[in-house]
Amino acid sequence: MKILNFTIIKLTICLVIGILIGYFIPIPIMMALYFTLAASLLLGITYFIARKQFFKTIWFGITAFILMISIGVLTVNIHNQQNFNNHYTKHLLNEDDSAHAITFRIREVLKSNTFYDKYIIDVLQVDTNRTQGKLLLSIAKDTLKPTLNVDAIFSTKSNFKSLGYPLNPFQFDYESYLEKKYIYHQVSLKPTELFLISDNTHTVFGYANATRQFINSKLKKYHFKPDELAVINALFLGQRQDLSEDIYSDYRNAGAIHILAISGLHIGVILILLNWVLKPMERLKFGKLQKTILILIILWSFAVIAGLTASVTRAVTMFSIVAIANNLKRPTNIYNTLAISIFVILLLNPLYIFDVGFQLSYMAVLAIVYIDPMIYKLWQPKNKLLDIYWHTITISIAAQFGIAPLLLFYFHQFAGLFLLSSIIIIPPLAIILGLGIVVILMASLNILPPFLADFFRYIISGMNYIMSVISQQDSFIFNDIHFTIWHVLTSYLMIFSIIQICKNYKFSILKWALLAVISFQCALIYTNFRKPSNQFVVFHKSRFSMISNTMQNKLSVAHDLDSMALLKNSTIKNYTVGHSINNIEYNKLQSIYLLKNKKLLIVDSLNTYHVKSFNPDYVLLRQSPKINLNRLIDSIHPKYIIADGSNYKSYTKQWKAICKKRKLPFHDTHEKGAFIIEY
Repeated sequence: MKILNFTIIKLTICLVIGILIGYFIPIPIMMALYFTLAASLLLGITYFIARKQFFKTIWFGITAFILMISIGVLTVNIHNQQNFNNHYTKHLLNEDDSAHAITFRIREVLKSNTFYDKYIIDVLQVDTNRTQGKLLLSIAKDTLKPTLNVDAIFSTKSNFKSLGYPLNPFQFDYESYLEKKYIYHQVSLKPTELFLISDNTHTVFGYANATRQFINSKLKKYHFKPDELAVINALFLGQRQDLSEDIYSDYRNAGAIHILAISGLHIGVILILLNWVLKPMERLKFGKLQKTILILIILWSFAVIAGLTASVTRAVTMFSIVAIANNLKRPTNIYNTLAISIFVILLLNPLYIFDVGFQLSYMAVLAIVYIDPMIYKLWQPKNKLLDIYWHTITISIAAQFGIAPLLLFYFHQFAGLFLLSSIIIIPPLAIILGLGIVVILMASLNILPPFLADFFRYIISGMNYIMSVISQQDSFIFNDIHFTIWHVLTSYLMIFSIIQICKNYKFSILKWALLAVISFQCALIYTNFRKPSNQFVVFHKSRFSMISNTMQNKLSVAHDLDSMALLKNSTIKNYTVGHSINNIEYNKLQSIYLLKNKKLLIVDSLNTYHVKSFNPDYVLLRQSPKINLNRLIDSIHPKYIIADGSNYKSYTKQWKAICKKRKLPFHDTHEKGAFIIEY
């Protein structure tokens, strides 16, 4: 591949390999540091040897790649604050229930849920120890209390709670998600438990939040509706926490959710506007250099205001390189530019490699660069308007090739009308972005004419309406698609091979394409082979009971949820998608389940367990039955006791103590998650 001839691309690949090694294999920070120093010394030695040799050798390159891999490992360790003695985890007692005096600063405001306002906080002090590290803070909602400001410093006394692992199969792993953001614990408080120490702005995040609040206060004067203001915040300020569930679902189902994430299109428009506005500076001495520096300052200031998300950081880094190259009057190679931006971003935050937005952003750009020129050449209309729309179509198709496997893997959904939404929204989006920037600037300066504010409000409202109409076409939205990491890898291999054949047909490439198809088929066969043939699951559902029995790819579900609770619950959906099960039936809960040579008895609040000559292997306790567990054990001699989420915690605590005393296995789904029986 010609792309791999670029040195920076090879080095970036090695850095990524090092980051993955450093994340999945625990390597002590000092060992990583010593290895990096040794590799650096070896690189210097091979460099001086290579200078005196007439013929080139591979040793200098190999040493450089090893050094870059070790730098990747070291970067992961350096950014992990747990490796340092002043991290708050080094000052916690072993007892989970012990309370600590905590001083913290609000770092980021997250999207609230029904019961809690959520924040990311920096831990400044635990008891008397100065510390660092991040926590998830949940504060019970109080309509009389406003949300907390970024940079506000509070003190409280509370215990550190674990984030909690998934309690049901294929449930979203929120703990793993937060750990990739260096968050390892959470604190839950009531508003009355907070004591304000300082409300002054101290950090760049505080100034960015103050700027966003200032802009919103100015825009609210022009009577923007909440959904309109939420979309403006997403489009121009990178804040999506105020988006309602309906608006978010509309854009997602229409295949246009990427519009609400600040990306290359947004930054590209800003760069074009800045180049045009600052053009007169080029007439001054060193004017082009000053112009470039000012553009970089403005771009990165905007990135900070937008929250420095993965997509924003990627786009600003990439266009910063473009701006510098333009100042140096050097041609830029897009692959080099992408590689440099990945390299810089991962050095600053190596775990961005796991960020979904980061992956989608780069795969979309790579696909557009690699595939779009080939599709665009199929037809080049002379009419400019037709050409704009045709190029919009080709870019959208190319981008979908890049992101479709990832979308299927992470969200198990494909929006069939992505092309329609792109044709309608993308061409005027640059104008909308340009107009929006003007509106925000004029509103901030109190010089925005009401007619211009109304015009912009109608545009945003119209865009929301169009997305709503498109999203209602349910027959074009494909949900619950089973897609594993193996499907992702083999899909990309197939896409790459097919595009290579279309660009330059060779028999050797055809062999790779056939190999890619075979590998994808193997992934399908492997997935089908991994399906559970006979599996009984006791799911965890707070205050309710839910069980399933899978036999020969047919799922039988029994529960005591009402229709509304069942509609909102995603437990069964996650399980069926994860195992690619299509045949589902719902039944009533039974008292006895025969699982081949295993038997399960359900004991509920009616105490119906007196069965003659019946010795179950498992007993499931549900709905807090008032039983004498010792008597039950003596009468039917079960081998395992299970308590689901419908029981009172005080009851399960007593049952657990009894089982521990009698050395009988006990499983509480509230603590250990779903209980699975293979038979």
